[in-house]
Amino acid sequence: MKTLSARFILILAILGLVGGCGSVATRYEQPLQTPEVTPLPEPDIHYEATIQRGPDYIDALRAEPAPEQPSVIEGKSQRGDQRELASKGFVRIGNGRYPMDDEESVAAAIDLGRRVGADQIWIYHEQPTQDQPGSLLAAYYVRFKLLFGATFRNLTAEEREQLQLDGGVQIGSVVGQTPASQANLMAGDYVIAVDGKAVVDRQQFQQMLKHEAGHPVTLKIIRNQKRSDRVVRLGALPPLIK
Repeated sequence: MKTLSARFILILAILGLVGGCGSVATRYEQPLQTPEVTPLPEPDIHYEATIQRGPDYIDALRAEPAPEQPSVIEGKSQRGDQRELASKGFVRIGNGRYPMDDEESVAAAIDLGRRVGADQIWIYHEQPTQDQPGSLLAAYYVRFKLLFGATFRNLTAEEREQLQLDGGVQIGSVVGQTPASQANLMAGDYVIAVDGKAVVDRQQFQQMLKHEAGHPVTLKIIRNQKRSDRVVRLGALPPLIK
């Protein structure tokens, strides 16, 4: 059940935001190369990896280099916090579990987060029971490159009639420093084709992006009733959590 929940949260991170003004020159780039998959060594007995990949593989997918000191946040609800973080591109790479909830355990959890390259450490104080004392859980997150970086929706019947189109999607909010924003896509743009193939609807466009993950694609867009091309270098899909 825990595995299914983790898979569900990661899928939200990838697909929930699948992010620019003026015209810029576009260029084709080489596909994103990810290192060979290698097992992640356990840093210490308290660490449990949720992504069974080596640090080089995770580094290739992270949005920014690992900070010298991760941010430390007091968590409230593991599932609720993870869902919100997933919508911002954060992926849970592992957990730190400590049998005692004290200052020494918190310090050790923070040091562990630094060693595994976490961007953020979320601390959870697990309540004591009759059988065991209160324990400490640290959740370690890294922000991955978003696949696309913008929301999009199906065209309305009125929009299809006005644009004389059978399908397509309209871009909604665009997240800064993502493939969509770097390609100069803007809220309100209509995407009508990917690499020359017509976009039918939101679901098909989403599948097109997933299929070309890690590669540049050319989007045919309509902006202010003018058609143009935008080259988007898509982010890579992170590995599924096991």
